[in-house]
Amino acid sequence: MPAPLTAALLPLALLAPAALPIAVTEADFDPATAFVPPAAVSHAPDLVPYGSHVRVVVDRSLPGRTVLTVTVAGVAPDHTFPVHLHTGACGADPAASGPHYQDAVDPVSPSADPAYANDRNELRLTLRTDGRGGGGAAAAVAWRPRPGGARSLVLHAGDPAGAHGAADRVACVNLEGVDGAR
Repeated sequence: MPAPLTAALLPLALLAPAALPIAVTEADFDPATAFVPPAAVSHAPDLVPYGSHVRVVVDRSLPGRTVLTVTVAGVAPDHTFPVHLHTGACGADPAASGPHYQDAVDPVSPSADPAYANDRNELRLTLRTDGRGGGGAAAAVAWRPRPGGARSLVLHAGDPAGAHGAADRVACVNLEGVDGAR
């Protein structure tokens, strides 16, 4: 290649690849103590057994909008899981995933103010499973997460009795690309 053409193309080659408008995370749930840090962590194997599967699709192809779709297989049958974006990464401690991600952040934590804790300001889904433990849900919001702000998706027990603890976080999925970052 002639030197001037090579010199002209070099800056293009050095650019970071553009973030794709659709990010997919697919993983099997493992214990947080697995030898290789898992992409998907189960904190309650009675509801989310090790080896059960999750697929999360984050679609940012429409301007100023985020659509999140989650599907599961092999989890508790005939169960309802509230699902939310969270600010922290998954860890051995279920609380490591931090609070719910909010587009406009409530200055008081934990957030209980309905002006902030609502389905317009948080990305919330209700995932219902069938008799075989499979299911899916989708939700859309009219905003995009801030870079580095939404790092995981948490499945809550949906357990009115609170049998799985105060935070009732039964599983967590680390997300990449939810905000367009790599």
